[in-house]
Amino acid sequence: MKKIVIVPLLLAAVAVSSAFAEGVPLIGDDAPAFKAVTTQGPVDFPADYKGKWVILFSHPADFTPVCTTEFMTFAKMIPEFKALNTEVIGLSIDSIYSHVAWLRMIKERIEYKGMKNVEVTFPLIEDIKMDVARKYGMVQANASGTQAVRAVFFIDPVGKIRALIYYPLSNGRNFDEIKRLLIAMQTSDKYKVATPADWRPGEDVIVPPPNSCGVAKTRVDTQKETGIHCYDWFMCFKPLPAEEPKAEGRKP
Repeated sequence: MKKIVIVPLLLAAVAVSSAFAEGVPLIGDDAPAFKAVTTQGPVDFPADYKGKWVILFSHPADFTPVCTTEFMTFAKMIPEFKALNTEVIGLSIDSIYSHVAWLRMIKERIEYKGMKNVEVTFPLIEDIKMDVARKYGMVQANASGTQAVRAVFFIDPVGKIRALIYYPLSNGRNFDEIKRLLIAMQTSDKYKVATPADWRPGEDVIVPPPNSCGVAKTRVDTQKETGIHCYDWFMCFKPLPAEEPKAEGRKP
């Protein structure tokens, strides 16, 4: 008599998927809480950052060239982020002593794109046991089992994950895009609008599509009076108030 063996592939797939989902917080999830030692003292997250946006990012290792250029760029942009009610927190799987030595070297010896004597004032998390990195899915086995990939998490003032970007170990981040996306999300929250492809601060924004035939007709018929420009009933744009920041590139 032949035995029938049912291989639980679907169950295994679900288990793997669930494990991945638990390791990578997704858009709309609560940002995983943690307490950590950093180069700026202990951090209790998100409790210490209530009411602020946070950019939490990971990097593979101290004393590496790509990471050095990224830290210098983040450090130079701190005033720009603070003006946007945003704090920056870094992380790698290194000791606090390695962090301190590396940041001192950056300030004392490294020059990049006209930046020199750069002091990193934002906290850099010591995560030797990978406690925080695992909560945020920053360690990905197919990239490295011992180093974090270049993850960027955008966390809003109520502690929700609003966006996340992952870069491979070999390629540095686009900091203009990090700032642009941050401003875009803040703009969407403030004005209840969307932003089109390649939107820059100061450009027209998208009015959310109407949810009824009557509203659609009224919007198209009254667009001149309301300052809205419609290509069709579902695709309408409008300018932001004049006080909003105009588009400009990052200054070195």
